[in-house]
Amino acid sequence: MANPNLSAEIPAELVAKVEDIVQRAFPSSVAELGKLVRIPGLAWPSFDPENLEASARAVAGLIDGTGLFEKVHILRSKYTDETTGKELVGAPAVVARRDAANGAPQVLLYAHHDVQPPGDETIWKTPAFEPTLVNGRIYGRGAADDKAGIMVHVTALNVLRELLGDKPDLGVTVFIEGEEEYGSPSFSAFLQEHKALLQADVIVVADSGNWTSDIPALTTTLRGMTSVEFTVSTLDHAVHSGMYGGLVPDAMTAMLRTLASLHAADGSVAIEGLVSGVADDIDYGDDLARTDSGILDGVDFIGSGSIVDRLWAKPAVTVIGIDAVSVEKSSNTLLPSIHAKVSLRLAPGDTAENGLARLKEHLAKNLPFGARIEFGAIEQGKGYKADTDGWAAQLVKSALGAAFPNPAIEMGIGGSIPFIAELVDTFPAAQILVTGVEDADSRAHSPNESVDLLGLQRAMVAEALLLVAGNDRR
Repeated sequence: MANPNLSAEIPAELVAKVEDIVQRAFPSSVAELGKLVRIPGLAWPSFDPENLEASARAVAGLIDGTGLFEKVHILRSKYTDETTGKELVGAPAVVARRDAANGAPQVLLYAHHDVQPPGDETIWKTPAFEPTLVNGRIYGRGAADDKAGIMVHVTALNVLRELLGDKPDLGVTVFIEGEEEYGSPSFSAFLQEHKALLQADVIVVADSGNWTSDIPALTTTLRGMTSVEFTVSTLDHAVHSGMYGGLVPDAMTAMLRTLASLHAADGSVAIEGLVSGVADDIDYGDDLARTDSGILDGVDFIGSGSIVDRLWAKPAVTVIGIDAVSVEKSSNTLLPSIHAKVSLRLAPGDTAENGLARLKEHLAKNLPFGARIEFGAIEQGKGYKADTDGWAAQLVKSALGAAFPNPAIEMGIGGSIPFIAELVDTFPAAQILVTGVEDADSRAHSPNESVDLLGLQRAMVAEALLLVAGNDRR
């Protein structure tokens, strides 16, 4: 096991060597990233599964090309669909492992090769699956989330081999998942089935981002989440709004009043019994937050506390869908039932079980007119709060500070990455480092997703430094 008392400082001569290797390899790394972006690998059943298979094969080829592994596997695990009860087979994951030697640590490198659907392609300024260079950024679906993470791992491994040969003491496992954007339905089963293969002292999750392209970050907190679908009903059938309006409540009015109760007048979450915290003191000014978020001029922020408190340490509730008659097809009718979905982000330290219970209680309590409510499908994911006292966290922050022009900060993410909590549960002794290449302009999951090439190159240098310096940890 590694000695946590060893210095996390990285020699300047090592930094210079790694920077030189990454710079020389960078054009090839970007070209390989472009090849991955061109593969529309989506885990949703409605998309061509062969593209996901092609994506896995391409990633396996890149991992095999590092020359560090005797065997690169493409693996799948079976799982039971919670809705139908059917046994299904998960998406292809790429896994390779070389064991540590002479007391060096075992490091697992995680990323995912599947991507989000492109969405409305008319909004894209460049083709969604054609990597396009514009002003120092590569645009394309998956360019940032998370095929850039794959290329950070591949490049760092190539640096490791160039500096230390094909038999370093450092143990390395690569785990590139194929269904993260689809909710990782087989992830739990995969971890249990391949637990010995994935066992590690340090897990590097390259699926987050940095504060900016110049200021690196280690993500130390993630909000948990829960969501619920539900139906509000007031009638057993639709009736004429002229004949019964003013006497009989319609389901839409009942639904809207219920949803409006989720927030206080200032936009704070009005659901009782949720955990709320305070984030680290990081300067995130109003002007920058407005630019990053794209909020319209004159529109106010919601909630209370500092900006980072509201983004990272407090709950947030959002109505993410309503099924109703469109304006185009509407008629003068009192609607009998309305279906909606509400997503609740939870502060680190809260639980998905508590969040779901409090959300359901609130919705039921705030139904007007004696309307009825029926709950349906739910989603849940645990939050995460890192322990940054270990040697690996100190070393990666040194590596990030050496690769970028500024020291690394510890930041939170308002979103959720539920599988990280599963990694914590499965490998409780492992140190987990959440890193990445995204920045505020990356627009992951949105049209015009992109990655900043300078930030990408620096991330490659940082991870290579982590691996090479980690080789000497005992």
